[in-house]
Amino acid sequence: MYTETQLAQHRIADLRAQADAHRLALAARGPGELRTRLGWTLVEVGLRLAAAPRPAVA
Repeated sequence: MYTETQLAQHRIADLRAQADAHRLALAARGPGELRTRLGWTLVEVGLRLAAAPRPAVA
């Protein structure tokens, strides 16, 4: 039967493994994704600014 300390050690090992997997996934994704999302956001904002103004409803 596991004691509380042994259970905590197993949980810590699981959390460390998950953190390592997460770090590897972030490293594999690369820095380009943020740049791409920012670029498309700027394009969308620019298109909204360049669109014909709508008539104001009074």
